[in-house]
Amino acid sequence: MTPGGGVAPQGRARPSGRRIAWTVVRVVGSVTVLGTLYYLMPLDHSSTATTVTILLVGLAGFTALLAGQVRSILRSVTPGLRAVEALATGIPFFLLLFAGTYVALAALSPGSFGEPLSHTDGLYFTVTVFATVGFGDITAKNETARLVVTVQMLADLVVLGLAVKIIVGAVQRGWQRKAGPDSPEAGDEER
Repeated sequence: MTPGGGVAPQGRARPSGRRIAWTVVRVVGSVTVLGTLYYLMPLDHSSTATTVTILLVGLAGFTALLAGQVRSILRSVTPGLRAVEALATGIPFFLLLFAGTYVALAALSPGSFGEPLSHTDGLYFTVTVFATVGFGDITAKNETARLVVTVQMLADLVVLGLAVKIIVGAVQRGWQRKAGPDSPEAGDEER
């Protein structure tokens, strides 16, 4: 029974308060660790090769993280909650990856941006690009910086479109798997 007196759809168990609390703890812990590592890394002392390697390995890591999260959602007892956790940890990882790249790029080539970038400035710039706000207070000034920003904008579209679609699809398949092939809900999921 649901709080309103109705019956919850078959296969769509409501997560317990304990499961929700544990998910919140994992998300907060993951984001805290990521943010701490970002601020502790000496990004402003990186070489060009290190910066490019960090970005490429980080993007590959993000892709692997997303694939692992999808598998986890498919097997989860509460796929919706697991999907929220996947997005709440994956997007900060993605944003911090580009923020680190911008900080390193600004240190390698001081003319890359309209001003020097601290870790906080790099994060701020990344979020403004991700949110498509573009206040204009920090701007890419040379071709390399513009190319990296362009890569982020394209990757943002992938994250906002494809990654979210994949995760939502995994939730639907997880619910369908739990509902079983003979339930009316299983047929509804494929429409």
